[in-house]
Amino acid sequence: MRDRLGRECLYVPSCRLGLYVALRHWCGPGGRVLMSPVNDDVILFVVLAAGLRPVQAPLDPRDGSIDVSAVPEATWRSLDAVVTTNLYGNPDPAPALRARCDALGVPLLEDAAHAIGSVAGGRPVGSYGDASVFSLSKHTAAKTGGFLTFADPALRDTLREARDALLTPSRFSAELVHALRPYAEAGVRGLRLVRAARAVMRLLGMEEREAIRMPLRPGELERAVAQAPALPPFHSWVRVDMHDYRISPGRARLRRTARLLDRLDDRLAAHLEGTRLLLASPWGAPGPGPVQPLFRVPLLVADRDAAIAALDRRRITTGYLYDPPLDDYASELFTDPSPDPEPARWFARHALPADPRGAERIIAVLEAAGVRPAGAPPAPGSGGGPPGGTEGGTGG
Repeated sequence: MRDRLGRECLYVPSCRLGLYVALRHWCGPGGRVLMSPVNDDVILFVVLAAGLRPVQAPLDPRDGSIDVSAVPEATWRSLDAVVTTNLYGNPDPAPALRARCDALGVPLLEDAAHAIGSVAGGRPVGSYGDASVFSLSKHTAAKTGGFLTFADPALRDTLREARDALLTPSRFSAELVHALRPYAEAGVRGLRLVRAARAVMRLLGMEEREAIRMPLRPGELERAVAQAPALPPFHSWVRVDMHDYRISPGRARLRRTARLLDRLDDRLAAHLEGTRLLLASPWGAPGPGPVQPLFRVPLLVADRDAAIAALDRRRITTGYLYDPPLDDYASELFTDPSPDPEPARWFARHALPADPRGAERIIAVLEAAGVRPAGAPPAPGSGGGPPGGTEGGTGG
């Protein structure tokens, strides 16, 4: 990863823990952080756990990236940091955000969990920020691990000590479950027992969401916010779908992760090929830049629930849905809402994240089901209106 990015890298057990370490190092308590409202709710809770106030950014409805030009000047002047999302691998405008952060004298932190192979402005995503975080649970399918990367190599010891202070000891039971999980998943797929497997995963704490967003529990969350910055009061939110998010990895876990990382370029090539097919479909929305090896391709469909149902009938699971946007989900009690929320609502309501490795099969199912493309997205500044969130699907 150091060779790939041209900067220092520190292994972390999860992207979410790496982001928490970065926020605590680069941002003082009480700071205001610009972020995307179309993101995993876990990231909102990580920002809150770091003692920071999330500020939701306006988005480009075509790909869910931050719309730099739509952020009010007063908001820019109030910020203490910017966190990118690079949703599904579509890059946020890192060069423009880097320039803005430099002018303001605030850090840029890149969440590259979905974007390990994406490029912005001719450089890898993750090479612009003061710090960046990557997930090995995504493109490599390691189900664990990630990297915290940073521009200043002199910070390595400081950041390693901050990471180590948050780690929990490795457990034999956790290592055994991690080692057996890929074989169990392959077995249930072969026996077509996906629904039963998901029920078992919920019992084991590997998948806990009944709807797209986890329950907010505002009363409990207020009490946790009062104790921030501190991670333990937020464990019940931050650990969702990944109870080992801060575990010290055992040797077997590290060996398997390293083997999968060695195959990264082959995986990226497969994602790139599938992304091209999906973007060329009636539901694709190609961006202005080069085609990226997206982790998921956000197809824009008129009726997402119907599309999910059609895919589910063919045992194709849809995950990584982020609806409603975080400002509608969390309310003004826990976040500053976007000044123009409708583009994010539109994107969150219509985006169907498609795994590019199954591109041909997904296209065939959607065509057979008569799934229609979404209409034109709202123009910037089109106003608020009622939240457009829908229930159903699975969280990321």
